[in-house]
Amino acid sequence: MLSLSFLEVLNLSFNNLKGQIPLGTQLQSFTPLSYMGNPELCGTPLIEKCKHNEALGEDTNDEEGSELMECFYMGMGVGFATGFWIVFGSLLFKRSWRHAYFNFLYDVKDWFISRWT
Repeated sequence: MLSLSFLEVLNLSFNNLKGQIPLGTQLQSFTPLSYMGNPELCGTPLIEKCKHNEALGEDTNDEEGSELMECFYMGMGVGFATGFWIVFGSLLFKRSWRHAYFNFLYDVKDWFISRWT
């Protein structure tokens, strides 16, 4: 919505919006009446200016979210690597398991070929 430059009228009143109105966008060109009924909204063109601590708090939440996602992806990578090496390692080091696995694959292949022909 920030990149829209063709809006002439926008009424965001009574939508329970909160936070700072982004700077350097068309959103500052609308009158304060467009934002009426959003008590937790602040910044230009409203009379209510944002407190410096609130802006820092929002940035902190974004950083915490990105750290959480980073931990999630790292955990996924470690889990995939562990599972892969458990399966691959067991086939690599146990000759009887390797033969049984590939015999199973050949049987499945033969079953598919016999089903489709």
